[in-house]
Parts: sequence; structure tokens; C-alpha cells
Amino acid sequence: MRKQLDLGATRAGVTAAGLHVIAILVGSGGLRHFDPALIAYTSASVIAAFGIVYRYSVWLQRPPTRLYWRRGWELFLRPSRLAGNAAWLARLLWTQVVAQTFVARRDRVRWRAHLLISWGCLAASAVTFPLVFGWVHFEADPRDPSAYRAFVLGVAAGVFPAHSLVGWLTFHVLDVCAVAILVGMAWVFRRRMFDRGAMSVQQFGMDFLPLVLLFAICVTGLMLTVSSLWMRGYSYTFLAMLHAFTVIVTLLYLPFGKFFHVFQRPANLGVHFYRREGDETGQTACARCGSTFAAEMHVRDLETVLDQLGIDQGMEGGGHYQRVCPPCRRKLVALTQLDAIGGPGFL
Repeated sequence: MRKQLDLGATRAGVTAAGLHVIAILVGSGGLRHFDPALIAYTSASVIAAFGIVYRYSVWLQRPPTRLYWRRGWELFLRPSRLAGNAAWLARLLWTQVVAQTFVARRDRVRWRAHLLISWGCLAASAVTFPLVFGWVHFEADPRDPSAYRAFVLGVAAGVFPAHSLVGWLTFHVLDVCAVAILVGMAWVFRRRMFDRGAMSVQQFGMDFLPLVLLFAICVTGLMLTVSSLWMRGYSYTFLAMLHAFTVIVTLLYLPFGKFFHVFQRPANLGVHFYRREGDETGQTACARCGSTFAAEMHVRDLETVLDQLGIDQGMEGGGHYQRVCPPCRRKLVALTQLDAIGGPGFL
């Protein structure tokens, strides 16, 4: 069956792309501070905005995701607990997004690599996109030609000497990010190539291609600096085109590959509110043995989602299979298999 575009997701994607273009027009002062040489980067970012929002909208339409999304907001926005929820959200943002301690619990080396790659990419994006869109630009200080004036959204943000530490960091922050990402990738590549657990489940498109793209961006970006500082601009034009190609391909790849989890991850914070609410409310008793095993809210929502998916798990004589605890489910499977082969039934 031919798959068709989702009209609702398409509208959301077009709206996001349109707002993105408007933000560029307004932030660059009506394109006064926009560099036409960067039109390819900008076009790729607009297409990526459409693709990311389109896929996100489709993802939110899935019954389980839609339920978690709605429940998460309902629980967070309750007036009686809004202040406490806001404080807990701040802690979750620190542990889940900033410090990423959930990775540290699995492996400390993997955590350090993940931090270097993720924050290297986020810092590079925070610098690159405002520069490309014309939201940030620099001008020579008319009172001191060796100094630069920085402007953010057309507002003067300060003056700094070009040869100072601030100047060096300003013009080489992307190089620092590239080195940090490459160091993190070295650890990741080692794990991908020698860890048997990782080797057994990894796929080229989901595990290696994102690393290859990041590696290409970092290396070509560093080569631009090498060419300008120590090679008198040798092959700079070719390197600039190669770097632009790798960045544009990566931007277009964002909605389709592993990088998309960067946009999905914040939505996972709502699951923590959902789980906490389930732990604080009543528990479900197993329909077979009577022991409690899960939150009542979670079981009810599972029943709703399964009905939406057209999966009938109703049991003979009434009741729902989701109200059977995991140990009893395993016993029921064994009893069913014994019955199928004509063996004796037992508990």
C-alpha cells in the first residue's frame, strides 16, 4: 500500500519552516546582516526544520506517544502541584539533559564520550546557526581597527580586541568543539569496533553513519583553520565546499536517523512525571494471584492504547490480560503450551 503524506504533520512542518524563515528575516534585520554565500546552509536548515517537525508530529500521533505526551502535560500543569513540578523539572533537566547521568549509570567511559559529543555539537550549533542566519555579526570598531564590535539581533553586545583571549575563543570556538567531538568519537568508535555487545546490535545507518557525518564535519572544519593559519589559504575554496557539503547532508539527515533522538529526548521528561504519579496512586492487583504489580493508572492507559491499536486482550470470563502480573503470564504461557501438546496441567 502506498504511503501518503500526513496532512496534519505537513501543515505543522510548513508552519515551522515558515516561522524559521520569518525568524531569519527579522533576526538579520531584513537580511542586512545575512551573508548570501551561506544561502545553501540556510536552505538546508529550513528543509530540516520542516522534516523534523513533520516527523515529530507523526511520532506524537502514535497512541502510546500521544497518551504519554497528554498525561505528562496534564500532570505537570496541575495547579496544586505546579510549583513543585517546576522545581522537579529543573532537576530533571540537569540530570537528564545537562549532566546526562542516566548514561553514567551504564558506563563511565561511555558517559564521558557522550558528554563530549553532545555538548560539542550543541555548543557548535549555538554558535553556527545564529552566525549563518545573521542573528550575530561582527564589525570593526571605528575607534580601534584591531578590535571588533559584536552585535546580537542588531543590538551591540560588546567590544573585544581581535588578538585577546576573548577574540581567540570567539573565532576558534568551533575548533574547540570539533576537537572535543573527535575525542568523544574516538571512545565511541573503539566501543563500536571491539565491544561484542555493541557489535551484535549495531547497524550502519543508525550507529556508524551519524559518526561518519560528524567526523567529516569536524575534520573539514579543522582543515579550514589549518589552511587559513598555516597553509596560506591553500585549497581553502575546495575545503569550504567540502565542509559545506558535509554540513548540508547532515542537516538533511537530521529527521531520518539517530540524530532525531536529540529532539525526542526532552519529551521523555514527561514520562518521569507519569511514573511518579503512578507510584503515588493505587496499585493493580493481579487477576490470577491477587498480588500487586503495577500502577492502576498505567494499566488503565495500557488497556486504552491497546484498544486504539485494535489489539483485543480481553480474557474469557471477563477481565483484561494487562491485569495479569508478569509471573502469572509466564505460567499461563507454559500451561497453554502443555495443553496444546496434551500434557498434564499444573500450577
